[in-house]
Amino acid sequence: MDKKSYIGLALIFVVMVVFQWINSPSEEERAKWRQYHEQQAAAEKARQDSIAALQAAAQSVDVALDDTTRQSQLVAKYGLLAPYMEGELNHITLENNLIALDLTNKGARIYSAEIKEYKAYGDRALKLFDGDDNRFGFSFIHNTRSYFTGDMFFNLKEKNDSCATFVANIGDGSMTMTYYLPNNSYEVHYTLETENLGSYVYNRTSALDLEWTMNMPYAEKGHKSEGTWSGVYYRYAEGDVDDLGATGNKKEQINMNLDWVAYKDQFFSSILEAKSQFAGATLSTNAHDMSKDTLIMKDMASNLGVKFDFNKPQESAEFSFYFVPNYYYALESYEGKEFTELLPLGWGIFGWINEYFIIPVFKYLEMAFDSYGLIILLLTIIIKTIIFPFTFSSYKSQAKMRVLKPQVDEINAKIPAEKAMERQQATMNLYKKAGVNPMGGCLPMLLQMPIVFAAFRFFPAAIEFRGQSFLWADDLSTYDSIINLPFNIPFYGAHVSLFCLLFCGVQVAYSKAQMQTQQSMPGMGMMMYIMPIMMLFFLNDFPAALNYYYFLSMLITILQTMVIKRFFIDEKSILAQIEANKKKPTKKSKWQARYEELMREQKKQRK
Repeated sequence: MDKKSYIGLALIFVVMVVFQWINSPSEEERAKWRQYHEQQAAAEKARQDSIAALQAAAQSVDVALDDTTRQSQLVAKYGLLAPYMEGELNHITLENNLIALDLTNKGARIYSAEIKEYKAYGDRALKLFDGDDNRFGFSFIHNTRSYFTGDMFFNLKEKNDSCATFVANIGDGSMTMTYYLPNNSYEVHYTLETENLGSYVYNRTSALDLEWTMNMPYAEKGHKSEGTWSGVYYRYAEGDVDDLGATGNKKEQINMNLDWVAYKDQFFSSILEAKSQFAGATLSTNAHDMSKDTLIMKDMASNLGVKFDFNKPQESAEFSFYFVPNYYYALESYEGKEFTELLPLGWGIFGWINEYFIIPVFKYLEMAFDSYGLIILLLTIIIKTIIFPFTFSSYKSQAKMRVLKPQVDEINAKIPAEKAMERQQATMNLYKKAGVNPMGGCLPMLLQMPIVFAAFRFFPAAIEFRGQSFLWADDLSTYDSIINLPFNIPFYGAHVSLFCLLFCGVQVAYSKAQMQTQQSMPGMGMMMYIMPIMMLFFLNDFPAALNYYYFLSMLITILQTMVIKRFFIDEKSILAQIEANKKKPTKKSKWQARYEELMREQKKQRK
């Protein structure tokens, strides 16, 4: 641009500034303008507030209309129970020094039960059930419809440190449920009471159907072992205790009165007892697949009959819950209830050995020593000392058979195999003249078997080992894993139990030494490996306490054998005694006379 253009633009700018200054409003005009805008804003706000108030009023009317309609619908559907079919879930706690209960107003039931002195695996609170994993309540009829108390919201009537009472007022009657938890007790007293409900509630058979289901969670490290010792147990009225079995899915209809029903896992039990007995039951158990990622071990279910008549002006039924560890002396303290039958101590003589020998001796050792590894060692020594006479008798009989083996071989060389009966008769005559019983080695072993089987039952059932560590085993009540495998071996597992490995190792060594001593037949060498290999697969998931006991027992057996052989058994003296016995006149027993007569008859028939 040239000089004239710049001058023109400057004049235009000056003119615009002067024009703006001449036409700008005065201070008075600005004040009036601000006042006008403030009035407009206030009017708009008032209009918006008015609209909001009208909308809120309309909404409240709609809600009131909806609530009225809904209440009418609830009354039409549920009758006098309408106020109890919907509500807010509330929780109440009852606890003493042993257990803690979480009660809920929905169903007036126990929401969760915790045993305080124990922990679940992983340092979790040990809850026997929690939340909706437990369903409990009674079925009844009102206005031709069936109802379940577990679905009703009760009112909390009274609560203190040891007692909670829930109530539902129906017409001029009421249904009341009360829980009472004494101090220093695993027992929870539970009462159902009704008053003047005959006109509103009824049941066809003068009996209530009680439903109690539980999704039992895992609490231990060894899921396989825990599942093996878990199940539904029940006691016939003042009679025997029975169960549905621990494996598979089971269901059973029982048409007899029952005293109690229990949901038992390996170390803890939830027991429901009816003070006036249950009038029959349908019981079932369903095992979950352990290979799936689930915290639930089994589903337990009971449908129980409870004698109850709503037509009575006042009616009640009393029950007791027991949330108890499966500790022998804790269960025994409830006299006359047979709760000790929940412990899988074995039937007949096996149970008696556990109940009257192993458990009392173990209790005495437990009072004297703190180390459970030492307690198991001492218990093993006591057991092996008691059965030592049988061990000695068995070894002595085996020694007699060994020194006679060359003479038996001579008989077999003289008499051909085709004359099996003649060969057998000659061998039996040799044993008789020598004063040797060929079964003498087996009988003492059989006499030891009850203690062996009793121990097999005791160690997995003993809660005393739970959480107790020894050497590399951090918990003697479950398997001692020294190696966790990245894969699962069928029938073995995904871990290596060292105590199990040690036991099977010494078993192989003992079997090998025995077979060399006894000069066993060719081809029998592989047999000494079969049993240890079977035990290796079978016992890998079993408690470390049991495998440790078996390991110690086998070591002591080897030691006893060495001592007997070194100081008590001289095979040359035995042979001399046998030869002396041959020179003595022998008197045939009735059994031998019948046996020889049978041999003669068979020989005649062959001719």
